[in-house]
Amino acid sequence: MKKYHVITGASSGIGAAVAMAFAQRGKHVILIARRKEKLAELKEQIQQQYPAVEVIIQPFDLTNIAQLEDLFQQLTRYHIETWINNAGFGYYTTVAEQSLTRTKDLLQLNVEALTILSLLYVQKYQNQPNTQLINISSAGGYTMVPTAVTYCASKFYVSAFTEGLALELQASGSPMQAKVLAPAATKTEFGKVANNSTTYDYDQTFPRYHDANEMAQFLMELYDRHQIVGAIDRETFTFVLSGHKFADARSSNNNQQIK
Repeated sequence: MKKYHVITGASSGIGAAVAMAFAQRGKHVILIARRKEKLAELKEQIQQQYPAVEVIIQPFDLTNIAQLEDLFQQLTRYHIETWINNAGFGYYTTVAEQSLTRTKDLLQLNVEALTILSLLYVQKYQNQPNTQLINISSAGGYTMVPTAVTYCASKFYVSAFTEGLALELQASGSPMQAKVLAPAATKTEFGKVANNSTTYDYDQTFPRYHDANEMAQFLMELYDRHQIVGAIDRETFTFVLSGHKFADARSSNNNQQIK
């Protein structure tokens, strides 16, 4: 059976680098993003370097929440061994100055789309061996960053949801693994979009950062291991693999009791 690995937000940055990393291992990929021309360029690049790899491109705006089930249904012809929810964007400004429209888009992409696609994937593949769901959070999904309160809150959700799902899958005996990748500053288009700037310079803004290829290699390290979280320490910029970070109340006597 031919197996595929889905990457959302695959047109550039970490998503594109992850697609290339999977292709380097000879794995077939399905690439989802808004920008069709960028996906086509990446497909050509992958197939020039790795002609045996099948690349499926699926142009789609993931903020179109009402059509996500239809998108997933279109992919049921493929056996999807890994689903990576990478699509998302940041927003640097104070809450008092936030655009309501842009904030809605952020919540739809970072929270709603990720959750719906995670549910659809888990419900279809939870009993399939060797399956993985990897959701891209952020170092800001574990600590509040100045002028990025809403963005960080959305990533706290991603981290908590995915960690909780990972524990739930483990408790049920499911062979599927759910994992969180939490990057810190990474040189991609993220900075320009988050700050609404065409001249954003990572060298001037951050004392240190990773590039997309480095983050893709960290993701592959997480993919190869059984830990739940792969996170960048914001102070040391080292990559650390661990179990869940949020408190787990499974052993509490005060949980809801269904009789």
